[in-house]
Amino acid sequence: MEDIEKEIIDKMTKVCICKAISRATIKKAIQNGAQTLSEVQKATGAGSGPCGGRRCTPKIINLIKQYNDNIQED
Repeated sequence: MEDIEKEIIDKMTKVCICKAISRATIKKAIQNGAQTLSEVQKATGAGSGPCGGRRCTPKIINLIKQYNDNIQED
């Protein structure tokens, strides 16, 4: 049940507000092999809105770090 709630929240939470790109979309790009900020941006279009990535860049970097930290723990 908790995983379903997290999944729903990830789909609703916008990382890139300018382009309305959800946390779920960013996480999927990372899981599919995007390992750097530029790779995630290329895969999702995040950071290409009017703010030029000023709002979403730190969030994307944090999601990449969280993913890598979880991989190392396993």
